[in-house]
Amino acid sequence: MSAISVLAGAAVSGIWKVAAIVLAAALLLVASSTGTGWWLAAGDRDAARAALVQELGVSAAMRASITEQNRAIDGMAKATLAAQERGAAAQAAAAAKGKKYDAALAQVAGVRATTCDEAIPAVRQLLESVR
Repeated sequence: MSAISVLAGAAVSGIWKVAAIVLAAALLLVASSTGTGWWLAAGDRDAARAALVQELGVSAAMRASITEQNRAIDGMAKATLAAQERGAAAQAAAAAKGKKYDAALAQVAGVRATTCDEAIPAVRQLLESVR
């Protein structure tokens, strides 16, 4: 073999060695960056899960609060309707008593009294009519 072929063989062998080292370094760099990325992603995932659990708790508390408010609103609506019904009944009773009082006044409308003895029978009749 000639010296040139020996030199060429050594050069090619050196190039392969350098290329293998460069490729191994690149593979190590890519593997380490991929591992770091996975590690960072796992940390972010765990933080997101913890935040989700916290938000689910807050959401459940808000739902419970809204349910309680809805119950209170329903109770107030029922109380309002009951009060309106009592008010209507009181107005009807007052109107009936007013008519009864007007009828009693009509019965004693022409009575004139100058003393208590003259007024007592009319007052008694008025009270009996209103009762």
